[in-house]
Amino acid sequence: MDSPNKDGLASKTCIPCRGDEKPLTQEQINEYLATLPCWGIVEREGIPRLERQFRFPNFQQALVFTNMVGEMSEEVDHHPAILLTWGMAAVSWWTHVINGLHENDFIMAARADEKYQTLSEDE
Repeated sequence: MDSPNKDGLASKTCIPCRGDEKPLTQEQINEYLATLPCWGIVEREGIPRLERQFRFPNFQQALVFTNMVGEMSEEVDHHPAILLTWGMAAVSWWTHVINGLHENDFIMAARADEKYQTLSEDE
């Protein structure tokens, strides 16, 4: 596996998982996490998930971001769990079909970071 970097991750292509892929190893997860310092791993229902909370000045901005993440998710058919509340959107990625983390989750996390950066620059 090449050493990932944040810019490279966002430009990579998500590859559809059929279910026979193996989840990333802890070593691979740690390498990817090093490129996405605002993200962390949380285990829910025995499944590791890549999570981050994005902060906003109001509900409207959080909703705009949530819709942006939803649209990019639809484009590649890889969808996160998103908790939307006033001033915050929490995004959680994992690959359902393998009950774990795949490179796609980190690609989408890097893209979500880019969307967030775009909104921050518009303010």
